[in-house]
Amino acid sequence: MGQDIKFLLVDDFSTMRRIVKTFLHDLGYPNVAEADNSSTALPMLKSGDFNFLITHWNIPGAPGLELVRAVRADPDLARMPVLLLTAQPKPQQIVVAMQAGISGYVVKPFTSKTLREKLEKILHGAPTTRRGNSSRWLPGLESNQRPTD
Repeated sequence: MGQDIKFLLVDDFSTMRRIVKTFLHDLGYPNVAEADNSSTALPMLKSGDFNFLITHWNIPGAPGLELVRAVRADPDLARMPVLLLTAQPKPQQIVVAMQAGISGYVVKPFTSKTLREKLEKILHGAPTTRRGNSSRWLPGLESNQRPTD
């Protein structure tokens, strides 16, 4: 299943992108494209065949949260799973991010094991959002799974 999922990884820090991409490859997810800001990421999402978005909270241009809102507002992207990376795990920020429609979050710094656990929770424990069927986004998932919080 991992080979079927195409990730878009958005972070302005190239070293962080390299680390997360390496983690994803090691976890069996070889299809990872990168963007360094939301201005680049949104057109890529709209024109690409991505199944999963991983974005950092603080990125140039529109913050990651605004990218999440733009994805959720687009009918063609609204059900895509979104994992938010943050170095600022303030409870009120996480609540706002959950309300915006993230599927889960990871606090930096994190390990490959932590990333694997979050991905498994999103991919196998639930569809992506509270908005319905995720089968278009995640090959092999049943559409009757419940969302994660």
